[in-house]
Amino acid sequence: MTFDFGNLRHTSPVSRHFGYDRGTPIDRYYIEAFLSRFARDIKGRTLEIGDDGYCKQFGGNRTTQRDVLHVHGYNPKATIVGDLANADDIPSDIFDCCVITQTLQMIIDTTAAVETLHRILKPGGVLLTTFPGTSQISVDEWSKTWSWGFSRRWAERAFREAFGTEASLHCYGNLFAATCFLQGIATEEVDLRRLDDHTPSVELLIAVRAQKKSHAPAKE
Repeated sequence: MTFDFGNLRHTSPVSRHFGYDRGTPIDRYYIEAFLSRFARDIKGRTLEIGDDGYCKQFGGNRTTQRDVLHVHGYNPKATIVGDLANADDIPSDIFDCCVITQTLQMIIDTTAAVETLHRILKPGGVLLTTFPGTSQISVDEWSKTWSWGFSRRWAERAFREAFGTEASLHCYGNLFAATCFLQGIATEEVDLRRLDDHTPSVELLIAVRAQKKSHAPAKE
């Protein structure tokens, strides 16, 4: 059903839950497009936040072990309890792929979190991560820790400091998409073709594919 955009005169959004209560949020359209593009990277032992849904959806039988990280122990799906910014108890060099979507905005020390993700990847392993540029702030339990909105400039610096030139950035969004997302309008309510044009000055979602360098071969 197409949304009636004549209803956007109110100062409150049509949904305070990013559109989940109406269908699929706009940012998830871009997240899934990004993960689909790099689905071949999702293999072996993987790590995801909260649940293993995306690793299962996009990795399928290429994955051999799907770990789930959660910041507290109340999540029954969690196989690892910890904080990415302070995760000394997670061993180094153990994951083939980390899929970290819409998480970094909850972490004050983002530099430490990115360094952790680099450390726990195996040499040659891949990080696929997304984070918000333009967004509402969550009204659920994560409203207390939601700390950041990001830009391409920040991402270039943060991930290239950790991963070097092996980090590539992908920005998604345009004015129409940002308007819909801020209102909480769902993808099912719009013409999806209008979401596909990217406007460089509108960074609704930023995504990064970063690969940890393989160890150099031993010299003879």
